[in-house]
Amino acid sequence: ENWKRSADEVAGIMKLLRRYLEEALQDMEKNKVCFRFFGDLTKLSPDLQKLCHDAESRSSDYDVQVNFCLNYGGRDEIVQAARRFAEDVAAGRRDPGELTEDVLSEYLYSAGVPDPELVIRPSGEKRISNFLPWQTVYSEFVFMDVLWPDFGPEEMDASIEEYWRRSRRFGGA
Repeated sequence: ENWKRSADEVAGIMKLLRRYLEEALQDMEKNKVCFRFFGDLTKLSPDLQKLCHDAESRSSDYDVQVNFCLNYGGRDEIVQAARRFAEDVAAGRRDPGELTEDVLSEYLYSAGVPDPELVIRPSGEKRISNFLPWQTVYSEFVFMDVLWPDFGPEEMDASIEEYWRRSRRFGGA
């Protein structure tokens, strides 16, 4: 949704993204972290797309995973998943009666990745802003009154402590 910003702002965001990804790639190798990207990467420049694809392929065997949402919108993800399922039905690869929550999940950007148990929302905002609406239906949310640049180990510890105090019921009583 940041594409709605001015061209100068978008260029600045892309410059920051490139710098962040290059730094993260160095840490990825050192710390053995697997990168996954959720979103429509085709809207990024070819060199940024290559950087993302290279990061995924170079880190695919690592155990710890970090997911990046780039050019991502939750509603759009669901629409794209439904569209891909419909294309498979039209091509005779699927039957409409096969559609279940699990089958649709296979078409999401996050296919094969467990749903998040905890979502931490910094900035004091009390909304999810189109962020993983399908995947977060049973997630616990912690809202922090701190801006992202100031979010540090103390806030992370407080969020995790809050999560552990909760009783997860997954829709049950």
